[in-house]
Parts: sequence; structure tokens; C-alpha cells
Amino acid sequence: MTNTLLGGLSAEEFLAEYWQKKPLLVRQAIPGFTGVVTKEELFQLARDPDVESRYVTHDGHTWEVIHGPQKAADLRRKKHPWTVLVSGLNLFCPDGDALLHRFDFIPQARLDDLMVSYAVDNGGVGPHFDNYDVFLLQGIGQRRWLISDQDDRSLVEDAPLKILQDFQPVYDWVLEPGDMLYLPPHWAHNGIAIGECTTYSIGFRSPTSQELAQQFLVHLQDTLQLDGIYADPDLVRQDHSAQISDTMIDRVAETLRRITWDRDDVRSFLGAYLTEPKPHVFFDCPDDPLEHDEFVAACATGYRLDARSLLLFSDEQFFLNGEPVPVESEDRDLLQHLADERHIDSIKGLSEEGIALLYDWYCSGFAHPSKNLIE
Repeated sequence: MTNTLLGGLSAEEFLAEYWQKKPLLVRQAIPGFTGVVTKEELFQLARDPDVESRYVTHDGHTWEVIHGPQKAADLRRKKHPWTVLVSGLNLFCPDGDALLHRFDFIPQARLDDLMVSYAVDNGGVGPHFDNYDVFLLQGIGQRRWLISDQDDRSLVEDAPLKILQDFQPVYDWVLEPGDMLYLPPHWAHNGIAIGECTTYSIGFRSPTSQELAQQFLVHLQDTLQLDGIYADPDLVRQDHSAQISDTMIDRVAETLRRITWDRDDVRSFLGAYLTEPKPHVFFDCPDDPLEHDEFVAACATGYRLDARSLLLFSDEQFFLNGEPVPVESEDRDLLQHLADERHIDSIKGLSEEGIALLYDWYCSGFAHPSKNLIE
């Protein structure tokens, strides 16, 4: 990470002074940056049924949202201001994946995806707020950003987007190519295109407490084992046969009190939950996979995780794409490096079990030998 990305701040200074506290405007965060895809490439992705996209237009009074795949005719409209947004650009564009991981000073467990929006003059998605942190990096053209820390988050009724009813901006900034704006959660903002422009949004995962609780309970359901069956040898006849007795309630409550968890259970849950691919993500196995020895030779120049893969670790446990993976103790340092950097220069030093593990990932489409990618 260069100093320009955070305006001369170190990652430690940024986290201490700005992260989830206040906005940061950085002029020329990436000097000379104009994007990682052309307009034509972006429109092609927007028309792809495997890509998440939204088309948003407004006439000054009403808003319209069309979920992808988009129609070519809509991407040529001129009557009203419009914008098209493509999510998960990092999954389809190697340069987009590289851009996303320039922000690895935030833990990958929190990193979500790279979204790009293209807008014609005056296009945008209206004044709104997000529940997550976001970096907004300007590609081509200019975009005017109006920013507010208002407490009033009332929304326009019946709108297809979460548009703020009474937006009161306190900052007014125009971003040029390479400029970047960081916004903490709940800071209201409205981006308005000045002519044709693109903006790249680096977003972060912020699950609600409700979602975490629900998903943890699902995890417990899959892993919990309680011995015994319901029994009532002291059963007595009730006045009402349809009544659920206090004795039964107490007995079941005592059973449920046996449901407990510890940090290791939470670790296992988070490892699976945080690396679980999104529903629309699928992996492509190689059509003609290399034999084991050919694979080892192809890894002479390195080994790289697929853009769709997420490898995380905690202490001695590793998790890949929603599943725990066994790693030999002598392989942990190299696998930690693979998780951090998403590639390794060589597989030398790995145990036979470690090489077999990486070969299995390759055969599943989770990772690739660097030589194989080049060819």
C-alpha cells in the first residue's frame, strides 16, 4: 500500500482516527487512476445473467430500478439521468480483484466486494445511507458528493430505493479521477455525476446482530449433539389432557440449558460463515486437470487463490469457502502467507499432505498454479 492511498496516513493512523468515526477525502489516492474496465466491458458484464447488476433512473420525481441482466437498449437511454451498477467486479476482472485487495489493511474477514457504477450526466442513486463502511474511488469523469451526518433517516415512502426524505448535506466535494472518499456507516451521501463518470466502491461486510445470531443457531443445529430422550417416569394424571404442564415445561427447559458453546464453537462458526461463497458464486473445475506431477511442475512459478475463493485462519484452524480444512503443522506458515497475500511464489517446503491439499483445491477450481494461469 502506497502512502497516497490514504493521503499520507499510515494504516494505523487511518484506523485510529477515521475508521468508523469520520469521513476522509483523499485527493489523488491512486494517481492516474481511471478504472479497471472500459465502459464497453462494464456494459457487457451488466448484460451477463451471472453478474449482479442494477439499472437506476429518475425523472426528478420518481425512481425506477431494473435488476439484471440489463438490456442493451436501456444502456443507451438518453431521456432521463441513469446509472448502472455492477457488483462483484473483483470476481470477473483480475485488475478489479487486485484493486479490492489493496485495501487488505482492513481484515479480509470484513472485506466484501468491489462495485462499479457508470452514470450519465446527473445520474446517481439519490441521497441515502449505508450500514457499512465504504471507499468511493473515482474512475473516469467527475462526481459531486454531498455528505451529511444527520440523525434523521426517514425514507421516501414506496420508493424502490432507500431514498432519504429530508437530506441536509454539510459537505460538498467534487471528485476527479483518482480521488477517493471514505465514509463510515450511516453517513448520508448523494453522488451526482457531472457528465459521464464511473465510481468504484470498495465495500465491507457488516452483518446485523440478528443475522449473526440466526446463522450461529443454524451452525449449532448442524453441530449440536445432546444425549438422552424426553422421559417422565413420575408422570401423574392431569385434570386436562390437552394442557402442557408446568412439569413438562420445566423438564424441557432443563434440557435446553444443556445447550452451551465456547470460543472454539464461535471460531468454527465464523470460519465457515465468513468464507461461505455468496449464493450466485460457482467454481469452475478445470476441464482437463493436470496430473499430480504436472501440477507440481506448474507451481514452480507460484500458486494463486481464485478470485472467488476466501481462505481465512484463526490460530491453527483454516477455513476455505465455507469449510474447515486440515493443515499440517509444518505447512501452516506457508498457508497463512497464501491466505494473507492470496498467492505464494513456490510450493517448495510443503509436506506431501500440503501439496495434496493444494492439488485438491486446484481440481475443485478454488486455486490455480501460476504457470497454468499464464499459459
